[in-house]
Amino acid sequence: MTEDSKVQLSAPFDVPDVAEAHEKRQYPALLRITERHAHGEARTRWEERRMPLGPVDAWRRVVMLAGGSEFPEEGEAPVDADDLAAALALVQWARAEVDEWELGLLEMARGRGLTWQQIAVNLGLGSAQAARQRHLRLTERSPGQSAG
Repeated sequence: MTEDSKVQLSAPFDVPDVAEAHEKRQYPALLRITERHAHGEARTRWEERRMPLGPVDAWRRVVMLAGGSEFPEEGEAPVDADDLAAALALVQWARAEVDEWELGLLEMARGRGLTWQQIAVNLGLGSAQAARQRHLRLTERSPGQSAG
């Protein structure tokens, strides 16, 4: 029986809520990666205060270890298929976190006098309008933000 076939349906033809199931996997995925692959200061925070890595850091650590750009610490387990699955479970969460950072950076840049054209150039976009549209899209996706 595969992992996918273990899903319990509440009625004969109900389809499981994929988004809900994915959301339930995210925190355990974060804990798995932290437990197995946190190193340095992050390892100390985990061992002393049970503070897991952030989603971007956890995702990045698995990507770098699996790709050979970083090497495991002494005694650290190699990346396995479950670590890769855990990293995949974190992609949306990590992307949302980066979007929040980008939105904050755009707003700080505007607040400190950069024009939309200057922002566009530094983002590699073709126009001030493209930069404004990017800001608007990030604002619309961001929880607790209002376009403006």
